[in-house]
Amino acid sequence: MSKVSWDDQRIFLAVLETGSLSGAGRLLGLSHPTVRARLENLERGLGTVLFTRSINGLRPTDVAVTLGDTVRQMSMCSDFFVRQASAGVGDGSGVVRLSVSEVMGIEVIPPMLVTLRRKRPALRIELSVSNEQANVLDHEVDVAVRNAVPRQEALVARKVRQVAVGLYAAPDYVARQGNPERIDDLLAHDLIGPDQNLGELAIADHMGPAIRDRFVLRTDSHPAQMAAARAGLGIAACQVPLGDADAQLVRVLPDVTLETLDVWLVTHENLAKAPAIRAVLEHLAEAFAAAKAK
Repeated sequence: MSKVSWDDQRIFLAVLETGSLSGAGRLLGLSHPTVRARLENLERGLGTVLFTRSINGLRPTDVAVTLGDTVRQMSMCSDFFVRQASAGVGDGSGVVRLSVSEVMGIEVIPPMLVTLRRKRPALRIELSVSNEQANVLDHEVDVAVRNAVPRQEALVARKVRQVAVGLYAAPDYVARQGNPERIDDLLAHDLIGPDQNLGELAIADHMGPAIRDRFVLRTDSHPAQMAAARAGLGIAACQVPLGDADAQLVRVLPDVTLETLDVWLVTHENLAKAPAIRAVLEHLAEAFAAAKAK
């Protein structure tokens, strides 16, 4: 087998993820003929066929599907190599990839990044926003904000806050439908609840076996739940600091706390002392502490 270049493997991954030569070209900034030639060169080097043509584009062969996971890991390691090198620079510059949940990425983290930008103008943040946990152990991201302490020994974590979750609705909704005085009163209200999140569905079930029947909207997106509540669709769960700060929401059943979330900052032990990583961790810890004190 001839030597296979990493650039050709990157093109293979782009074709695999976009499903076409033109899509890979747009992703990588390469021409269609260049992508075709490099992919054919890779297939010759490997001595195998990676894609077959179909009416829907390029269909990966079984070999390509198998190789996909490996090349994705290589791509993450390549990105991490660059971030690790830049994060170790002592002048406070560099790139740090940060993983947060949807509600954190939309409602909480942006103002914290504004103040970080003022303190560290040479620092660059790559923000991964998803309710799926990014893999800190395998260096998919450098820092993660999580609601559970990690169990892997190679990860280091710092608890920076506890956040209560309560029930909120728009003032207009309360004016129309009334203000519930007890948990049982929710059975007469329109509720906005989780869709497939088993943990949150279990919390709903603890409130009463018929609570799910009152869901007029089901979604696992917390920002979508908040937006629906603001619009007056019904009552939704919301982190208390966010709900209390939102002029378009009022808390209902203020004595009811659905759950209390721990907020942890997580990184790999090999990165914890890198100047850029340390700067992000320290800033976020200070920002969460300041938010708690308000």
